[in-house]
Amino acid sequence: MTAATHSSSFPADADSADAVLLGLDPEQREVATTLRGPVCVLAGAGTGKTRAITHRIAYGVRSGQLMPASVLAVTFTNRAAGEMRGRLRALGAGGVQARTFHSAALRQLQYFWPKAIGGDVPRLLERKIQFVAEAGARCRIRLDRGELRDVTGEIEWAKVTQTVPADYPAAALKAGREAPRDMAEIAQIYGTYEQLKRDRGMIDFEDVLLLTVGILQDRHDIAEQIRGQYQHFVVDEYQDVSPLQQRLLDLWLGERDSLCVVGDASQTIYSFTGATPDHLLNFRTRHPRATVVKLVRDYRSTPQVVHLANGVLSQAKGRAAEHRLELVSQRESGPDPVYAEYADEPAEAEGVARRIRDLIAAGVPAGEIAVLFRINAQSEVYEQALADAGVPYQLRGAERFFERQEVQKAILALRGAARSGGNDPLLEDIVDLGSQVRAVLSSTGWTTEPPAGSGAVRDQWESVAALLRLAEDFARTRPGATLADLTVELDERRAAQHAPTVQGVTLASLHAAKGLEWDAVFLAGLTDGMIPITYAKTDEQVEEERRLLYVGVTRARLHLTLSWALSRTPGGRASRRPSRFLNGLRPGSAAPAAGPGSAGERGAPRRGRRGPVRCRVCSRTLTEAGELKLMRCEDCPSDMDEGLYERLRDWRADRSKEQGLPAYCVFTDKTLMAIAEAAPAEAGELSMISGVGGRKLDRYGADVLAICAGQAPGGADPDDA
Repeated sequence: MTAATHSSSFPADADSADAVLLGLDPEQREVATTLRGPVCVLAGAGTGKTRAITHRIAYGVRSGQLMPASVLAVTFTNRAAGEMRGRLRALGAGGVQARTFHSAALRQLQYFWPKAIGGDVPRLLERKIQFVAEAGARCRIRLDRGELRDVTGEIEWAKVTQTVPADYPAAALKAGREAPRDMAEIAQIYGTYEQLKRDRGMIDFEDVLLLTVGILQDRHDIAEQIRGQYQHFVVDEYQDVSPLQQRLLDLWLGERDSLCVVGDASQTIYSFTGATPDHLLNFRTRHPRATVVKLVRDYRSTPQVVHLANGVLSQAKGRAAEHRLELVSQRESGPDPVYAEYADEPAEAEGVARRIRDLIAAGVPAGEIAVLFRINAQSEVYEQALADAGVPYQLRGAERFFERQEVQKAILALRGAARSGGNDPLLEDIVDLGSQVRAVLSSTGWTTEPPAGSGAVRDQWESVAALLRLAEDFARTRPGATLADLTVELDERRAAQHAPTVQGVTLASLHAAKGLEWDAVFLAGLTDGMIPITYAKTDEQVEEERRLLYVGVTRARLHLTLSWALSRTPGGRASRRPSRFLNGLRPGSAAPAAGPGSAGERGAPRRGRRGPVRCRVCSRTLTEAGELKLMRCEDCPSDMDEGLYERLRDWRADRSKEQGLPAYCVFTDKTLMAIAEAAPAEAGELSMISGVGGRKLDRYGADVLAICAGQAPGGADPDDA
């Protein structure tokens, strides 16, 4: 069993090409050693895709098959690009370019603009929302704050789908866009916005891609110069590529096929920005000779978390669902996911805060805990609850770590102390690096004790504390390192945007959590109308909401809690229901019925749980997942048929061996115990047992019912036919 990918901040350098391959599983190794022709890597959540592609690049460089300067690795966020640069640097491939699409295009635009257009490159508009507001005013269209944000999003979508203002209404209608205003009004604002930019000599981020595409299409000499520079491309998160980004990639490639793409259609959650998994799903059609590698070994999450993640997608529909990957956990067993129902939202937030405080008391670092929700407006109640509980937290989406004023001030002080060497009286008689850093930071006004309460002051303290922890980590991995060595490391990290983790519970939207992971994750507010969100009307939109929940589940390494509230405010009407995506997964619920759009449940009448679940023996309210699965307290007497349980275990061992899967992937021990206690006589009764989703009912139901009836299992697995 391979350990979870919880790597050190400072990985040891690989000293040879073969050493780069050490520690890779067979599929990752295939990715790393397949350096020629088109390669498509279908990588499930937590399967080590970044490890596979960075080791692929490093292996190519260290073996002499790839020149570092000829490789361009492209991803979607500065954080991901920074992490990739850091890993490549540690593996001895520091000369490789790892950038976002926008960063790579901007660099090329700045270099070639004088030759292609002449003069200076137009200034980059950092915040387009102000120009959109002015454009609306010029069109005599008043936009409130929410409409302003949404209209800006529509303009961004139009540009990445290469839709001009005049064509926006027809294109938006065809795409099923939920426009925040009349589409003709948005088209008018869009046109005025573009004119404003031209008048003031400015471009926005989408223009960077559009202008680069335009230059490469019109100037073949420039296109060939870029193709001469970059001969090998790697694209991460390929399911999120927009039509405009794909067009740029095609122009970079030309007629060549030295391309490796990595993605997972089940993690497509940004279609509202123009992202589409079609490029990933059609890769084999466009490149018939492509090598396709599937990564399904999940090193991040426990079997219990992976089982739930697979269950979330088991009822998925549509083209992306047809290509979903069944993950197989490589970690030791862990606690079952916890399902928690609350009377109202404040009670839910307080309950989550209590559980978080208990986890921290049990040794889980606050920085390894996250609370994730569907929309940012849900954060306030959790901010208040965590502050009341004395738990530090951070909101995801703040400015970059190394750009924060307090961090820059601290680094400046460290650099000054390093420059003075042994002449600084502040550091007299202080030998170890960690203590030196602590002394320098204290001289800037930072204290070892955090300030009371929350807000900006606490955020600033946490940032400097994170800088201190980074220095201590560096000192442990580099014995004998000096302050000067540390400042060099910090400069490299700033250039790579490789920031340390601030030690506070993360509060973030599900969208903002993509690409991140924590030891403990709380998925809060999981009600119908929130996930799926109310405005998800079409089948495609609902399926994207399901994928969003899947992304949330797969952020957890060990502890996972899913919660919902029956009303918004205390004393309110308990009219809410848990998310339909949890049907058949949460205790006390049954799987959805087969057939598109059905809201019923497979093989059983509809049954919804509106109140607490009680033990069927002693009537105590059940809260733990294992107890909810059995519908009784762990220490209450069991009426399980021991002989039936053993027959089910023997059958499970045979099936898991036939399919090459761990036994828990067939059914967990708790599910077998629940079956043995209930001894179901027909499919409807079996489907009501937690852990028996629709897919498993189809696959194993006939066998299980035969065993419960005292007969030999004889039904063939549909997948084996």
